[in-house]
Amino acid sequence: MKLCLLLNVIDPKIGGVMIMGDRGTGKSTTVRSLVDLLPEIKVVAGDPYNSDPEDPESMGIEVRESVVKGENLTVVMTKINMVDLPLGATEDRVCGTIDIEKALTEGVKAFEPGLLAKANRGILYVDEVNLLDDHLVDVLLDSAASGWNTVEREGISISHPARFILIGSGNPEEGELRPQLLDRFGMHAQVGTVRDAELRVKIVEERARFDKNPKEFRHSYKAEQEKLRQQIASARACLSSVQIDHDLKVKISKVCAELNVDGLRGDIVTNRAAKSLAALKGRDQVTAEDIATVIPNCLRHRLRKDPLESIDSGLLVIEKFYEVFS
Repeated sequence: MKLCLLLNVIDPKIGGVMIMGDRGTGKSTTVRSLVDLLPEIKVVAGDPYNSDPEDPESMGIEVRESVVKGENLTVVMTKINMVDLPLGATEDRVCGTIDIEKALTEGVKAFEPGLLAKANRGILYVDEVNLLDDHLVDVLLDSAASGWNTVEREGISISHPARFILIGSGNPEEGELRPQLLDRFGMHAQVGTVRDAELRVKIVEERARFDKNPKEFRHSYKAEQEKLRQQIASARACLSSVQIDHDLKVKISKVCAELNVDGLRGDIVTNRAAKSLAALKGRDQVTAEDIATVIPNCLRHRLRKDPLESIDSGLLVIEKFYEVFS
């Protein structure tokens, strides 16, 4: 789970991660703790969409118009945003609303941005995603895939960039997501309850230590956390120079084909995740070991054809991997 989250921070184009596991296993805690590790990014000051001053694809319409006119933009550095999507959120709250009255009386497109605008260039986290209304899940996945959110109301249409890392978590007891929705998540992580008594005691003690003095607890991990933050920053910087041999790409696609994975998302995500892992380890070349580490999380949720089937544990993927790569 932690590796999937880190790889998505290094390369947001992996397409997010779906985390399924027993209740009380720390899924939400882990995702929310990611905020402290996120690097800073350049944004246009005062812009509701966190527009990137150097990338027209990640700019809101107003910012892009300012750039075309040759106006100077005020740029500030800010932490990558993490937006929590509550289960009871309405479509208007998620996508944003158009003030029809203002549009008619003043003749301007009065748009009130929603959570998708706030999450642009950041992370959108949906806890208990399997309990979210299907049409809302469709809206989220469409925006995550296209990178844009379009709101149509009463003949008025407004679009804005919505490029975010979509992270969902849920408890399998409350039902699985439909296979076609699962396929839109780049990676899938399964979390189980720890069975080792010693490790359980350690977790209980750490929790008690945190409750007693949260400030001291955080401080004790500060050096480790800073080291990981630097590692993520350097991995993001060198990601574009990481190479993967043609032979390895062919083998990845052969695994996907022999496992009968629908579409090509599995191939693309596995390639991206393997590159991110190599970058995280400070290498510029992907190895078969990198692929072995990420491929179960990239393919396991794409094998299910029947919604009533349970998700493969990843053993099938690993078996096929060793068969093709040996």
